[in-house]
Amino acid sequence: MLNGEAGGTWTYGQLSDAARTAWGKHDHKSDGWLPLWRHMTDSAAVAGLLWDSWVPRQAKGVVAATLPGSLEDGRRLAVWLAATHDIGKATPAFACQVESLADVMRAAGLDMPSHRQMVDRKLAPHHLAGQVLLQEWLVARGWSRSTTLPFSTVAGGHHGVPPTHSAIKELNAHPGLLRTPGCEAAWRDVQWEILDACAALCEVEERLSDWRGVKLSQSAQVILTGLVIVADWIASNPDLFPYFPDGQGASDKERVEAAWRGLALPKPWRPADPVRDTEQLFFSRFELPAGARLRPVQERAVELARRMSSPGLMLIEAPMGEGKTEAALAVAEVFAARSGAGGVFVALPTMATGNAMFPRILQWLRRLPDVAGGGSQSVMLAHSKAALNEDFGELVRAGRRTVAGVEHDGRGDEWRPRSDRRASSAELVAHQWLHGRKKAMLSSFVVGTVDQLLFMGLKSRHLALRHLALAGKVVIIDEAHAYDTYMNSYLNRVLSWLGAYRVPVVVLSATLPTGRRRELAEAYVRTAGTSRDLADVQKAEGYPLLTAIEATRSPLVEDVAPSGRGTGVRLERLSDDLEALADRLERELAGGGCALVVRNTVGRVLETAQFLRRRFKADEITVAHARFVDLDRARKDARLLELFGPPEKSGDRRPAKHIVVATQVAEQSLDIDFDLLVTDLCPVDLLLQRMGRLHRHMRGEGQCERPERVRIPQCLVTGADWEAVPVEPDKGSQHIYELHALLRSAAVLEPYLSGTAATGSVVRLPEDISPLVQAAYGTEAIGPPAWQGAMEQAHKQHLLQQQKQREKAQTFQINDVGRPGRAVIGWVDAGVGDADDTRAGRAQVRDTRESLEVLVVQRLADGTIRTLPWLDEGRGARELPTEAAPAWDLARTVAACGLRLPFQFSIPEVLDRAIEELEAECVPAWQSKESHWLAGELILMLDENCRTTLAGYELRYSPDDGLEVTDVR
Repeated sequence: MLNGEAGGTWTYGQLSDAARTAWGKHDHKSDGWLPLWRHMTDSAAVAGLLWDSWVPRQAKGVVAATLPGSLEDGRRLAVWLAATHDIGKATPAFACQVESLADVMRAAGLDMPSHRQMVDRKLAPHHLAGQVLLQEWLVARGWSRSTTLPFSTVAGGHHGVPPTHSAIKELNAHPGLLRTPGCEAAWRDVQWEILDACAALCEVEERLSDWRGVKLSQSAQVILTGLVIVADWIASNPDLFPYFPDGQGASDKERVEAAWRGLALPKPWRPADPVRDTEQLFFSRFELPAGARLRPVQERAVELARRMSSPGLMLIEAPMGEGKTEAALAVAEVFAARSGAGGVFVALPTMATGNAMFPRILQWLRRLPDVAGGGSQSVMLAHSKAALNEDFGELVRAGRRTVAGVEHDGRGDEWRPRSDRRASSAELVAHQWLHGRKKAMLSSFVVGTVDQLLFMGLKSRHLALRHLALAGKVVIIDEAHAYDTYMNSYLNRVLSWLGAYRVPVVVLSATLPTGRRRELAEAYVRTAGTSRDLADVQKAEGYPLLTAIEATRSPLVEDVAPSGRGTGVRLERLSDDLEALADRLERELAGGGCALVVRNTVGRVLETAQFLRRRFKADEITVAHARFVDLDRARKDARLLELFGPPEKSGDRRPAKHIVVATQVAEQSLDIDFDLLVTDLCPVDLLLQRMGRLHRHMRGEGQCERPERVRIPQCLVTGADWEAVPVEPDKGSQHIYELHALLRSAAVLEPYLSGTAATGSVVRLPEDISPLVQAAYGTEAIGPPAWQGAMEQAHKQHLLQQQKQREKAQTFQINDVGRPGRAVIGWVDAGVGDADDTRAGRAQVRDTRESLEVLVVQRLADGTIRTLPWLDEGRGARELPTEAAPAWDLARTVAACGLRLPFQFSIPEVLDRAIEELEAECVPAWQSKESHWLAGELILMLDENCRTTLAGYELRYSPDDGLEVTDVR
């Protein structure tokens, strides 16, 4: 076993008859069962194989770091903890549950009451009983009780929640649950006999005395717990490890080898250090336009990664369109080769940005030599609607050729193979066993929302799995400026744990306030155990800027030369009046051109679009916001890229004249390019992000291919009463963004808006980006003297709100990493249960109320229910059965028409009423187990005119404008 063999001598031939009768698994349907000793050896074998072939070197190093025998000790410990994790099943509290098996144990001398007689058996769940028994066994071998805790807590936490001190105390007060009174010696003999056999099997007898003095780190405890959970889940699968009597035929070694072949888990990424020539690296990994040159920030980021003594935290601050994503992936490759990371996780702000990033990551992966030539690699799109993504769907189908048939972990974490066909060539697959909310992050390469990262700091069941998953990866965090105080509190806590795991992290942002930059650095090194001077991180004022943070060295801060793609954007106020907006657009677009109008609320988008359609042709106006069903949203994003994307992609399809009216969805990830920008006042970093959509690409020499009036980039700022003192932002904008941030933004922009800046009304990009952001997020007084009283009051409200957000965020947040040797007892006590990657879970890591999501269909006057009529690819206007579950393709189409209802439906009384009304309309046949896509979902039925009422609101939907909501209460 210790040499990495699949089996070894997996026999308990020396066990007594009594020990052999202890049972570990039972199937009520078939009456099949599995002896406890067999499940424990299965688990140990799987743990050894996982350690050898699946756990990345980076994660193994965390376990090995505190053990005297390093990696060899780490493997022994992992296998031994997997072998002993279910010892709590050798107790009367557990064994009494199946009377027929209990009778066999009673006949062997292990007396116990009946299941009905043990009314307090819930005080001794087998994971808690196992922790207590393992503690007692170690104490009997010379360990102090306190030194046993970091080791025994792995058994205690293998069902997802480490026990609390009070639960341990309560069990100790009921010893009869562990050993039947009057029969204590027989029970103890069997328990000790099994644990002794585990120690011999795993070859740890000689190591226990050395481990007795080890202060096992909390990070190592969590990784070991996660590994044991995975080993237990695999070994508990009857399709892989058959129950008796079917499972008695094969030898132990054959049994394990067959199961491992059937599971066929892809191995982790094992990259070699990439080529030294940085330019060659980029051109071999990414599809760059003909004639493209490496940008300075890309080249310097890779060189800085190579200069670091060990991988750590890198912050990349650079303008929009500078290739930060490609830089981050190249850095990740350097980091992974040096740290032993087995994959990459890319965190994006939203599902839409995650969907947009996913194909880019796939392109990169297919060009990695370590992936293309190394067999299949597991890839996952990790958000709640990943199954509806077409690119991901292709990988799922590829994964079925590797392993077919899976029940998601929401229904028992059971993997059910229907075949053992494996792909013959190297490929990227969404491996079936890794599907589900709890296991998706265990894939090697994962693209997901930032929530998936923040869940690492949320007290929730099976949290150790998420930590195990991230402890073996390089983590890339995109759009780091997009998060508020509440989310940043979670991000800081997560970074402290990532630092403890020595996980390389790359943070991307257009620019960060200097104080926030230092916060991120401090969070990452918080557990390094050394005093750090991070003043230089906050003092740095260059732009673009690279910052490298290591565990034991001073930070490296490097100014980077701009790429030479500078742009001067003329800034101007515009009255918040629709007539004024339409007049100005008519004048600027008289000779043609494409304009982007960004509003801060959906209501303002719809109001603006309706008005502009009276002044322009209807087909010259496009609406984009988040209040579309998923299929329509995807279609709109694709259309925006098709019409307004880079010249080499949009080609001749770019319209002669067009206006896109959008919310913040136009800020992030979409590579779209406009001739003219109109934007509501918003925080300055976001306003600069919006400016990144203005003249984003070169269209002819000197932009000569753009209409003459819009060859000079121009940004008109509206959404505020500019005559008020101080300026008064639109009420909707104040609801979305704090007044403090809006006033600070207006204050730093005032010199440009009034033409008194050194450059007149021209904002220079990228030169002015960092100064504007630092001034807006700094503490010095800015803006006209007459504004100061109101700005001071807004600042006080801002500080109060920040404090409330920090306090609220800590409610369900795990603690920082504790000192070495401190057990993770009570680690997720008073947590949120199984809330990760659910609406409730997402509401916990974002300061939002739980939102209501519905699936949208149409019900005609005659009662016929059908899919939305305008859907393309033959999916529209298809009748849906009501007496049976819809066919798979029909159900998937309905599931792809998900729509998140707006904020009105997050108000508790409205939410409750809406759910009640929607449940009254449910189709019972759609709620059956056979209807995988629709069971448990709320269905919103629109009438023939695409209207309905819900909880006192009138809803109207159109494929052009999305959802409109009117209060009719």
